[in-house]
Amino acid sequence: MNKQKIESLLESVDIRLNGSRPWDIQVRDERMYGKLMAHGSLGLGEAYMDGWWDAAALDQFFCRILRSGLERNYAITPRAILDYLGALFANLQNPSRAYANIKHHYDIGNDLYKAMLDKRMVYTGAYWNGARNLDEAQQTKLEMVCRKLDLRQGQRILDIGCGWGSFAKYAAENYGVNVVGITISREQVELGKELCKGLPVEIRLQDYRELNEKFDHIVSLGMIEHVGYKNYKTYFEIVSRSLSDNGIFLLQTIGGNISMRSSDPWLNKYIFPNSMLPSIKQIAQAIESRFVMEDWHNFGTHYDKTLMAWFQNFDGRWDSLKNNYSDRFYRMWKYYLLSCAGAFRSRKVQLWQIALSKNGLEEGFNALRHGAESKKRNLDPGEVLSDFVKIKRPLLTDFR
Repeated sequence: MNKQKIESLLESVDIRLNGSRPWDIQVRDERMYGKLMAHGSLGLGEAYMDGWWDAAALDQFFCRILRSGLERNYAITPRAILDYLGALFANLQNPSRAYANIKHHYDIGNDLYKAMLDKRMVYTGAYWNGARNLDEAQQTKLEMVCRKLDLRQGQRILDIGCGWGSFAKYAAENYGVNVVGITISREQVELGKELCKGLPVEIRLQDYRELNEKFDHIVSLGMIEHVGYKNYKTYFEIVSRSLSDNGIFLLQTIGGNISMRSSDPWLNKYIFPNSMLPSIKQIAQAIESRFVMEDWHNFGTHYDKTLMAWFQNFDGRWDSLKNNYSDRFYRMWKYYLLSCAGAFRSRKVQLWQIALSKNGLEEGFNALRHGAESKKRNLDPGEVLSDFVKIKRPLLTDFR
């Protein structure tokens, strides 16, 4: 009975059991059907980790599932209810829990992230307009962030959730600014300090709730997903208190199309404990009376390409990693990267850069977005990136 129900549902979105197309499922163990019926998305992910099913192109499989809304048929499971109630009655991202949440994902080994990410180790969605590869796409994104912030030499910048210091290093090297980066990952602090050595960059092991100082501008790339809806107002209050009156706060976040209080049960258990994606409504309510929204830029389709590039790196360099990680970890990480790629491709999740000011910028906000320029000038991708980066450097030497 379970098999027939699942087969019928999958066929409704043109996915076949044991079919020959890349998005079709190959069933290796028929226990998969019962697990999926009982545990929904958590069961589907665990069955994949256990080798009970495969698909040649997981990204295509998930894009079809999510674009159709088929996942809603299995949204209500015992685990999903427990996750929802936990998020409703407890602050799952309070200071005592936050370190454990981050340790689960970001402290599992810098060797993994060195192998998977670009040369700067940027672990957020890239901007691919005019870029030929992941290194260029991440450099283009960092340059875009710096331009949106309108960085000037000597300014003091805060990076909330700084990772391994990729933005801090780029901004210090190319714009002559001083950067304080905070993260609660010990592994990130250790490597970040090494990578930023000799630059006006300070990498701290610090929770955002411990901040009590002023900065010219503030940036946060891919960190608010760990804040939790109960803490959004506190988060933005602290950012407002820490930002100069004429400063810009540039927030990059994955966003959900609807407001949620918990995340997917499989991602919550295995990848990002107690994380959740903010919605437009949740962000708007949290910034009301605190900020003026200067710009809201959605480039969610670029995250699909970023995740596919990360998977190609991870998969291609697995031989150098497998002595430190299990085969089950490989399947888990593959499932994570490719299912998320499918989610962005389906447009169920987005990637936003939001520019905020405390009182409204007197001259307005000029979003210097790479891509619009490149189309007008009709340059090839390599020329676009090279020219885009070089524009600032002669200006910097003028001030030095």
